[in-house]
Amino acid sequence: MTAHCLFEQSGTFKNEFKKLGYRAYDYDILNDFGETDYITDLFAEIETAYQGEKSIFDRITKDDLILAFFPCVRFEDQITLHFRGQGFAQKNQTDEQKLEYSIKLQEELTELYCLISKMVIVCLRKELRMIIENPYSGQHYLKRYWCIKPKMIDMDRTRNGDSMKKPTQYFFINCEPKSNFVLEPIEYVEKISIDKINGVNRKTKRSMIHPQYANRFIRQYLI
Repeated sequence: MTAHCLFEQSGTFKNEFKKLGYRAYDYDILNDFGETDYITDLFAEIETAYQGEKSIFDRITKDDLILAFFPCVRFEDQITLHFRGQGFAQKNQTDEQKLEYSIKLQEELTELYCLISKMVIVCLRKELRMIIENPYSGQHYLKRYWCIKPKMIDMDRTRNGDSMKKPTQYFFINCEPKSNFVLEPIEYVEKISIDKINGVNRKTKRSMIHPQYANRFIRQYLI
């Protein structure tokens, strides 16, 4: 089995798969961590594969596993506030400015919704196994408006060795989560509050997953 980690440039899950003896590769358009094995426009690859043309999905077999950390920036709760013109940065905007921004948001939301749906369709057609990771919340767009339902929801990732609680949902395509026991104790990890993350790398830090969590997740639910 080879693990193909889409939209992951940190190498976190990739390297934990490798520690467990599996081949693994990261795919992303960026390489900020120096861990991206295939620098590629995954959105373009999804569109190409959906059209039945040659893409990176052709090199993935039914015995492999895809982990897709699909961009969630337009699916999260805060986007609802911006659609209503109630975002913090919008308090001094005119109605026209708010409406123009709403149009832009809707276009981006529609594009991402179509892309994640096409990605699943590609895997269904090719019978490829895939797990999609995304945040979980009451107003999350995929929770409310997607026909694919998560097969696993982790409401507190710190209980399995992560540094952030951040509720997360996992969609399993062409596979089911396993129920393996991981018996060794969890090593202490300093907790990080999302609300207290500051600086230019805030979005990056919010999306990070601790290696301990990744390792335990792989062994508990994937292999």
